[in-house]
Amino acid sequence: MIKQIHIIYYALLRQERGVPEETVEFEKNTVRELFNMLKALHSFRLSESQIKVAVNSKVATWDTLLSEGDSVIFIPPVAGG
Repeated sequence: MIKQIHIIYYALLRQERGVPEETVEFEKNTVRELFNMLKALHSFRLSESQIKVAVNSKVATWDTLLSEGDSVIFIPPVAGG
């Protein structure tokens, strides 16, 4: 089943994508599958091991199952100074 997922990007992912957020149609099930789809579409340079993820504002794992209308936040490492 196709579901709409809202995505929020931070830091380097936001720069690479060129937008702070978007809604996509997604047929698979997990956060990992979503990220792999987005990585292929947008040529993200970071890997899973470099990114934290939250679903509906709660810390999640890459195997978290997604449902229609979920909001996913991808949080790459942030350098400060």
